[in-house]
Amino acid sequence: MAATEQADMTPLRQASSVAPGIDALFDAMLALSAVVAAGVFVAMTVLCIRYRRGSAADRHGAGQHEFGIELAWTLIPFGLFVGLFAWSIGLWRRLQTPPSDAQTVYVVAKQWMWKTQHANGQREINALHVPLGEPIRLLMTSEDVIHSFYVPAFRVKQDVLPGRYTQLWFTATETGRFDLYCAEYCGSDHATMRGEVDVLPPAEYARWLRAHAVQSLASRGSQLFRQLGCSGCHGSQSSVHAPDLSALYGSTVALSDGSHVIADDRYLHDSIMLPAREVVAGYAPIMPSYQGHIDEEDVLALMAFLKSSDGGPSHEQP
Repeated sequence: MAATEQADMTPLRQASSVAPGIDALFDAMLALSAVVAAGVFVAMTVLCIRYRRGSAADRHGAGQHEFGIELAWTLIPFGLFVGLFAWSIGLWRRLQTPPSDAQTVYVVAKQWMWKTQHANGQREINALHVPLGEPIRLLMTSEDVIHSFYVPAFRVKQDVLPGRYTQLWFTATETGRFDLYCAEYCGSDHATMRGEVDVLPPAEYARWLRAHAVQSLASRGSQLFRQLGCSGCHGSQSSVHAPDLSALYGSTVALSDGSHVIADDRYLHDSIMLPAREVVAGYAPIMPSYQGHIDEEDVLALMAFLKSSDGGPSHEQP
């Protein structure tokens, strides 16, 4: 089969673990809507014909109310649609909760390309290689405008926003290449912002990683940490009064305004790019902002360094 013919069929395939559930919900919603709409139009047609002007229909009870019938046609469809809503909430919660063992891949959107980077350092443009049957978590941000990461065959789509992180996850269930689109109008060349997700068997994916082995993201972040002068304040030997960054990720941070915040991806990003927004208790807001000096890929590398199990300034190697 020609490549173009195969690409045209890609959206019809259920190539991820969540695709069957999403399709089932959509089919159920379509069927229920069709049944309700058909019932309404059939009733309208029958009543319009039977009680048309000049007909011999008995209109003796025209002013009476049948509360049982009225409650039935109101509550039964309402209950069915509430059931669909509950079903959709269950799917949404599943889509928002990646497995704890999911492999994280970083995605940076930019007019008009997708830049992806694996934890081992492999970088791709408008392409993403993933292993079959293993959960993948995408941590995404944009360098300019709002984009939307959309893989029709996986039935997953998530807006990618400037200045903040969003995520989605999937487990591919079929090997092959699947179209990747931007589903949010992002400028004059929006239609050209597309790529491919290449799903490989685990053994072949491992070979691909080895063949494209480069400096890990955390290692690059360690270099940036020194090059940008971060170690001069946050390093273990520094004489500057600055917060300790070792074992920071996931901990609770007390702020100068008396509130507390979890040191998650968003917090790490804003601490680098907008340090005056949330000042740690006991410290002066003297850290300079790196906004405009480094890009989102550099921020991801710094975050990977701070999040690494043996990373952090107190474990930094000279």
